[in-house]
Amino acid sequence: MKKTILIILAVLVSFCFGFAFKSMISDPSGEQGQLKRVTGIGGIFFKCKNPKLVREWYQMHLGLNTNQYGAVFEWRQGADTTKKGFTQWSPFSETTKYFAPSTKDFMINFRVDDLVALVAQLRNEGVTISDSIETFDYGKFVHIMDIEGNKIELWEPNDEVYEQMGIEMGSKTTK
Repeated sequence: MKKTILIILAVLVSFCFGFAFKSMISDPSGEQGQLKRVTGIGGIFFKCKNPKLVREWYQMHLGLNTNQYGAVFEWRQGADTTKKGFTQWSPFSETTKYFAPSTKDFMINFRVDDLVALVAQLRNEGVTISDSIETFDYGKFVHIMDIEGNKIELWEPNDEVYEQMGIEMGSKTTK
């Protein structure tokens, strides 16, 4: 009887140690192996009659630090507050073709972590990919269409290079 209790106790202790060890080495969120999709808003783009006047209005009345492209909002990343992140706000001419094939007056840019993997996953899910991934020093971009014909821009940013570009342009961010 003593021997049976010792064996059961040994198995139970082994199980508990194994479970504890697994908990220490695995992702506590339970998302191990899952692809991160959108991590934030990278930009808001909209059509207007006179982008220059719109930028000036937002600068005067709402205090945005505008430049020739709109305004850049600077913030700290939630996962690592030592790192900056940026969101672009841009008024476009009402005649722009940049939003095509969408006929909508706006486009949202979402920040993502791994654009190549995400595009592969979206393709597998039947999402319309409008173009191929373009790579620049400040990040990778691709466009997709949602189910209502809204064009969505996905951006895997390189925030350090993006910030340096703004500094070189003499642009100030809106904080």
